[in-house]
Amino acid sequence: MNPDIAIHINTGIQPDTMCASYVIIGDGIAGSSAAETLREADPDADVTVITEEGEALYNRILIKEFAKGKLPAAPVSIHDPDWYAERDIDLELDTVVTDVDTDAHEVRTHEGDVHGYDRLLIATGGTPTQLPVENGDAEGIHHFWTFENARAIKESASKAETGVVVGAGLLGIDLAAICGAQDVDAHYLMRGNAWWRYALSEEGAEIIHDALREKGVTPVFESGVDHFETDDDGHVTAAVDPDGERFEADFAGVAIGLNFNTEFIRDTDIETDDGILVDEHMQTNVEDVYAAGDITRFHDVILGERAQNGAWGSAKEQGSIAGQNMAADGDADAEPAVFEWVSSYSITHFDFPFLSFGHPTIGDRTVERKYDDTTWRRVTIRDDRVIGGVLIGDLSAQSALKKLARRQVDVAGREELLLEDSIDVEAFQEEPATAE
Repeated sequence: MNPDIAIHINTGIQPDTMCASYVIIGDGIAGSSAAETLREADPDADVTVITEEGEALYNRILIKEFAKGKLPAAPVSIHDPDWYAERDIDLELDTVVTDVDTDAHEVRTHEGDVHGYDRLLIATGGTPTQLPVENGDAEGIHHFWTFENARAIKESASKAETGVVVGAGLLGIDLAAICGAQDVDAHYLMRGNAWWRYALSEEGAEIIHDALREKGVTPVFESGVDHFETDDDGHVTAAVDPDGERFEADFAGVAIGLNFNTEFIRDTDIETDDGILVDEHMQTNVEDVYAAGDITRFHDVILGERAQNGAWGSAKEQGSIAGQNMAADGDADAEPAVFEWVSSYSITHFDFPFLSFGHPTIGDRTVERKYDDTTWRRVTIRDDRVIGGVLIGDLSAQSALKKLARRQVDVAGREELLLEDSIDVEAFQEEPATAE
């Protein structure tokens, strides 16, 4: 258990004649997963989901395919309002939470409504960070996070001839792929010498660079944006890098991070540090308040320290864990559910598969191998244990590598086995051979 977080158990169990009241702020996969878990665990409870968005849960993984013009809108939606009604979950769309009073156990909205709660879940995620440069808010500059964003990006990219993309990470490459799919002649501006340089070596990243070039997207290294140029109508026309090089662009995509949506808890005692701090049970330092999804800095029981993870599967599991523990809070005999997850993130933009897992950017050493022109593997190790990695071209090793990470197996002296075509997990349990 993380010593920095205190576990608060509410011993004031609701009388039999009263129903528990749960409020969830946010209807992404974390909030929706928690709502479903709570309804199953507590059929008589009052469950309210509040979201700023104007539509119910949709698949954030698929919105990039929609923006590329490869997928109609219908499959992107996961739940419609009827899904919530059928489960007697109160869904409030287009509703902004302005304040949380943790002493009174109340949530207030912009319309003046007050929702009392026995347990509260915060799953509000973040808002994309705007590039802090001149004309960074010009028309034609897009950030990619919501379905609404995806609609605007699809329309804008379909009309554009030239573009720039900024942000050499997992969201930035989605924007680059959208440009490629929409036949936008784009330059992908990266600050370093490779895409996702903290997770990939130049050798591995070059596979991605070549694939981008094949789609008509040109990687530009050691670059960035000093300012954007606009026309008389305020629409972007070009990006200019710090060296004065100018890149024509009537479409621009920026993905440089998230600002977490925590404004409404600024007057509470809920502890934050670039996100909301929670333990391995998704509980904050404040009684009866939980958090899940992108917004959390959680205690990772595999790493033994705090971590963040924006993957879909991770957020869904966190929501489920939070829901289980919210429903069980007050039951002294209940064993709290623990979030123990090795996340993964896939990219489907190229002719070869790509998958990252765990925490590929924070190890103390790595082992890697290039098998052919589009097949590469890198495994990240810390304290002689696998904590993450990246697989390109051949994903067959992912199950074994995740298993090694979950079991926290000592791989010292046997690191090369991590690069075998087929990984025998049990071989790591055997004593290493010693020279006579």
